[in-house]
Amino acid sequence: MRPWPVVPLGGLLTKSEEWVKLDPLATITQVRVQWWGQGAVVRKTATAAELGSDKWLSIRWNQFLISRIDARKGAAGIVPRNLHGAFVSNDFPAFNIDTERLEPQFLDWYSKTARFVEDCNSASEGTTNRVRLKEDRFSAMRVPLPPLEEQRRIVGRIEALNEKIKNTRQISGQLEEARRKLWMVLARECLIRIGAAHPTPLKELVTLIGGGTPSKGNPEFWQGKFPWVSPKDMKRRTIRDSADHISDSAINGSAAKLIEPGAVLIVVRGMILAHTVPSAVLAVPATINQDMKALVPRSGLSPEFLSMYLWAFNTELLALVERSTHDTRKLETKNLLGFPVVVPPPDVQEAVCNKLRQLEDQVNQIAGHRRAAMREIEALMPSILNQAFSGQL
Repeated sequence: MRPWPVVPLGGLLTKSEEWVKLDPLATITQVRVQWWGQGAVVRKTATAAELGSDKWLSIRWNQFLISRIDARKGAAGIVPRNLHGAFVSNDFPAFNIDTERLEPQFLDWYSKTARFVEDCNSASEGTTNRVRLKEDRFSAMRVPLPPLEEQRRIVGRIEALNEKIKNTRQISGQLEEARRKLWMVLARECLIRIGAAHPTPLKELVTLIGGGTPSKGNPEFWQGKFPWVSPKDMKRRTIRDSADHISDSAINGSAAKLIEPGAVLIVVRGMILAHTVPSAVLAVPATINQDMKALVPRSGLSPEFLSMYLWAFNTELLALVERSTHDTRKLETKNLLGFPVVVPPPDVQEAVCNKLRQLEDQVNQIAGHRRAAMREIEALMPSILNQAFSGQL
């Protein structure tokens, strides 16, 4: 194989100066470039006045767009067809490509390599939080330049391999959803086999506690030690902490009540109820927001058993969810409290929980293997790009 020439980017790119002065009331699509080679995307659609300027750079399909601020984080790429005619600020210089020498997609893929990002880092300068790409240094950056036909062959090879990786990601996502449903199916079967006990409405088994939000206008309320659990925290079967915390004064001065460990938290409002009704056992004293309810089990009902039961019969819970104004989903209190639960004796509850924990461990082992495989898959693209631009692909 003959070595490829390596040429300065300045000989292949010409900076675009298609600046447009807009009517302040004109609605425009503003574009940004994502980090680590993730490409150009819409940042916002608004009037020029709302965006704070009437002067914008018009960008075109197949131009090369780069962020002055985040070039050192891989924020660069080709303008896709769907963003043709959109606008960027001065922080995003756009360049026309000499397509008689350089295939746009070849440059697009090259801009995702570690080598390109390292070069952009070296071409950036400034103090902390003010580091900017220097255009003269960017123009001096050198890139490999095989013949156009070879560039197109390499692009085709990379894109074919990338398509296989994308398909693998999609399959992996489907497997993750299947894993989640597998435990629910197994748990459901286990609970159905209890058999003998008659179902009891939830209202006869728990005490219900609602949530509340302390005033956001009082900073003191939001500087405390108590977790304030909201739907975004409901990603685990046991809750030990939350993203937000509130103070004693917030509990005394608002509708947020302190809930003791052993309650079962459940989401009763929000778009997550379109597909899942999350529940979890509370392991620490905490408060909840108004989109949640706390179910405090009465004597004879294990919190862990109740939470597992609600997960196992999530399909039936979902059937009780209603659409409120603006298409928000809501599980009304009367529907929740009317939900039937089979409650076996405490020793049977403990045996069921032990069995379901074992099943969950086994299912999680499958998930661990899937994650390990995906880490290997995700490591393929950097390796593919390294081979492609060193003439080995």
